[in-house]
Amino acid sequence: MSKKQTTNSSADQSRRKFVKNSALVLGGLSIVPRHVLGKGFTPPSDKLNIAAIGAGGKGQSDIINAWVNGANNVTALCDVDFSRAKAAADKFPDAKKFADFRVMFDQMGKDIDAVTISSPDHTHAIAAMAAMQLGKHVYVQKPLTHNIREARMLTEAARKYRVVSQMGNQGASNPGQTQMMEWFNKGLIGKVSTVYIWTNRPVWPQGIPVPTDKPAMPESMSKENWDLFIGPAQYVDYHPLYHPFKWRGWWNFGTGALGDMGCHLIDPAFRVLGLGYPTEVECSVGSTFLKDWTPEYVPEGCPTSSNVQLKFPATKKNASPVTMIWTDGGIRPFHPDLVPASDPLGDNDSSNGVIMIGTKGVMTCGTYGLVPKVYLKNGTKLEMPKPPLPDPSKPAPVTIPEYAHQKSWTEACKAGFDSKEHKALTSSFDYSGPLTETVLMGNLAIRSYNLRRPAANNRFEFYGRQKLLWDGTNMRITNFEDANQFVGREYREGWKLA
Repeated sequence: MSKKQTTNSSADQSRRKFVKNSALVLGGLSIVPRHVLGKGFTPPSDKLNIAAIGAGGKGQSDIINAWVNGANNVTALCDVDFSRAKAAADKFPDAKKFADFRVMFDQMGKDIDAVTISSPDHTHAIAAMAAMQLGKHVYVQKPLTHNIREARMLTEAARKYRVVSQMGNQGASNPGQTQMMEWFNKGLIGKVSTVYIWTNRPVWPQGIPVPTDKPAMPESMSKENWDLFIGPAQYVDYHPLYHPFKWRGWWNFGTGALGDMGCHLIDPAFRVLGLGYPTEVECSVGSTFLKDWTPEYVPEGCPTSSNVQLKFPATKKNASPVTMIWTDGGIRPFHPDLVPASDPLGDNDSSNGVIMIGTKGVMTCGTYGLVPKVYLKNGTKLEMPKPPLPDPSKPAPVTIPEYAHQKSWTEACKAGFDSKEHKALTSSFDYSGPLTETVLMGNLAIRSYNLRRPAANNRFEFYGRQKLLWDGTNMRITNFEDANQFVGREYREGWKLA
């Protein structure tokens, strides 16, 4: 997209029209099937009109998978840099293209039933709330939001506006997780008291100094589009250390290793054990030394590695309190006694994984709930049964990408809010909202850990390095007030979440 093509109306006009239209919708929200509007309209039960906010990278596969090989229509694509979204634009040449989702809703709101949102983390909540307020079903990439308060707001909004929601942690629909629940529900590993989770992320620059140079804007973007990329965040000048992809390592935009992988890896234990809000969190983070004896201090950036401990009360499914220990930066736990020394942990290369320690055995899995295994005290090892070999005399079975996670969402959208299809979704906001809050609780602790104030002899006191006690219902740290600044965030003027 050229710079002249990147805006469809002025920003001021867009904001005014969007606020006006949202107010009208909020006055009496109802979703009217298109077939009642006259001849020539296709009933929503037949096809959805879907728009994508964020159409490059993961956004490309999300919108293609929601299209379901033509079972639905892709009517609009919104992205601030179409050099990154060229494949999606080529795939759907008839879809109208926008840089500003507010303009898209202004111009095409009546022609959109559902939206996939795969933009950077800091814009998830703003875009999803706008869509829901207009009665649009939403599929939002993980993590659901940038902070805890946003996750709670989206969870409540999905119920209020009666829209079908799904978070993009596709492993939630993996049959491997169903297998793990069956094993646990049979009592094979007994009560679980300790869970270890780890990842090799970050695999992008992180824990590095804030860039101070000002390189030229790429040809594919304009100043206006960079402003749209910033959205609700604090304004910073363009830099390739922010866009593309590397935004993950900066708190202004991303949520670090936890945000990237937590919703994939914490999900199996959260689901199998029926966990809810944690009651406390504590962490430590790795240091980076570019000078002798002087660790780098970069509160704007996520750390190179972290170790986070979360504690949960007993649940209806698991009659034991649970301690969950998360590590990132490539640091993983050691082999439990029941796991053979030569067996990989989690993924087949041990780079990411989950270990649940029970009174009768150990359960493990990799990313997305892959390669689930159980190791029992009697020496038995259980693995998920391998699917039967295909019959060469029959047509090859059609495989649906990502365990039909997007497809299931589109079918639930057609069936409607509170339908059996909706209730069968594996990561609607009723589930993924509390899961995301748990993931982001770790980030709250990490950011609190970095709080400092001047002390004697030109030193600093890191006064946030303590155990934090959490009141999940009221979203508050009860023993350290300064940590509560990280429950939400300050929004740039014109982008407040409401």
